[in-house]
Formats: sequence, structure tokens, C-alpha cells
Amino acid sequence: MTDRADAWGIGAKSGRDGGLEYHSKDFWREENAQFGSSHHRLEKSARIIEQMSRGRECTLLDVGCGPATLMRLLPPNVRYYGIDIAISTPAANLIEADILRTPISFGDMKFDIVSAQGVFEYLGDFQLEKFGEIADILKPGGKFLVTFWNFGHRRAHVHDSFSHVQSLTDFRRALERYFSVDRCLPVSHNWRHHSPSRPFIKAVNMRVNTPIPLISSMFAVEYLFICDRTLSSPVSSGCRGGRIADGGQPRSRRSPARTVPWPPVRP
Repeated sequence: MTDRADAWGIGAKSGRDGGLEYHSKDFWREENAQFGSSHHRLEKSARIIEQMSRGRECTLLDVGCGPATLMRLLPPNVRYYGIDIAISTPAANLIEADILRTPISFGDMKFDIVSAQGVFEYLGDFQLEKFGEIADILKPGGKFLVTFWNFGHRRAHVHDSFSHVQSLTDFRRALERYFSVDRCLPVSHNWRHHSPSRPFIKAVNMRVNTPIPLISSMFAVEYLFICDRTLSSPVSSGCRGGRIADGGQPRSRRSPARTVPWPPVRP
């Protein structure tokens, strides 16, 4: 995957010590109100999750769930749970929590699938910490689905609210400290750096589940990474003050394979 963001000198913004602004509950309450209707990214990810579950009963945690719009798009065999800083309609399967102040968890539950869409662009230097917490709540053989904005787009748009601007190469490198990337695919392609809204363009993008050489690096709006937890990864005992200790050695964490593997994503 070619990263034009690297060529343009786009790197991760400085973190807590650099005085980044992390947004409050009031900010996210207003943002979430704009996403009550489904949009292309949620529709495509729901299609992929349905393919992966293959009719089996499974549990899913939606991190940064907003108004829980994804729940309405999933088949009934996928039991949905969500966590967000600003829950507008309380429910037993939703938890309101600020994941920058508390670990990502839902009681003592473990999940078959964890999804984090449009989240990590806002987490600044909490990124590794949150990857570790997600790895801890995945069941053996579970899948982590995470999206990240393509800052290498030909007309890259960086939202003012983003606190973590980095290249896809750097994001994937950090991701691979905790997970192995099974698939990396463009969520959509568009001339402008926003999700498609026209029905025909959305329909075409719904079927594209592999990067297109030369095209995707310049026109992919964002990417979806489908990941497995690695057999060996950093754990909480190797952290200082809730953050990964750079010199810490990973402890082996071997998990039995699923009896029935997840099926591949179809084009």
C-alpha cells in the first residue's frame, strides 16, 4: 500500500504532553446526532460482519457506537453491544463511558467481534493503550474490525476535530503490535475525500473488497482492517501508568483456534 501521507510529511500529532484537545461529552452528543441514519461505511461493515458470522450466534462490541446505528443493520444472530461517551437512548446493551478515562470493557464479557469505526482518528497517543484493551476482550479466534482515514488521499481532508493524523503505514505498524492483519480493504473510493452518497457509486464501492493498485492510495476515503489477535502481544503488566512501556517484553498469550474458522470476505 503506497502512502502518500508519508511523502507529504504527515505524521502523528503530538499527544498528551503536546496539549492535544480531547473532545467532551457535549461535543460528541452533537456529533452523534448527525449519524442516526445509516451511511456507506456502516452498511459495508454490516455486510462484511454478516458474511463473517455465517448465521452463527456471536457477540459484537461496537466501540464508539454513537447512536448505535450499526445495530439496526446487523442480522439477528449477531448480539450487539455498544460503548460511547454520549449515549442518547439508554439500553441494557449500551454503556456510556469515556474510553480515554476508563478501559474499554463491557463488564467481564469477551466478544467474538469488536468493531471500532471512525474512532482512532480521535484517540491521539492513547492508540496503543486502546489496542491492548481491545485485544484483552476478544474471545480466542475473535476478530477486530477497525477503520482509519486515508490521509494520503489526493485531496486529503483533515477534520479539525482529529487528534491523530498519521499515515496508514504507521497505523498498521502500531496495530500489528497486538494483532495480525487478515485483510485490509478500502471502505470506499471517491474523487473527493468523503464517503459516497450517490446510490450507483455506493453500490460499486460495496463490491470492492481489495485495494486497487495506484487507485486506492489516491482515492480510497478510508480503509477497513480485519484483524486477529496475535499469539504474543504486550499485556497490561508491561504498562506504566496505563501506557505501554517501550522496553516491556511481550508475554506469550496463546489461544486455541476456533473449531469453525471465520469465512473469507466475498467481493
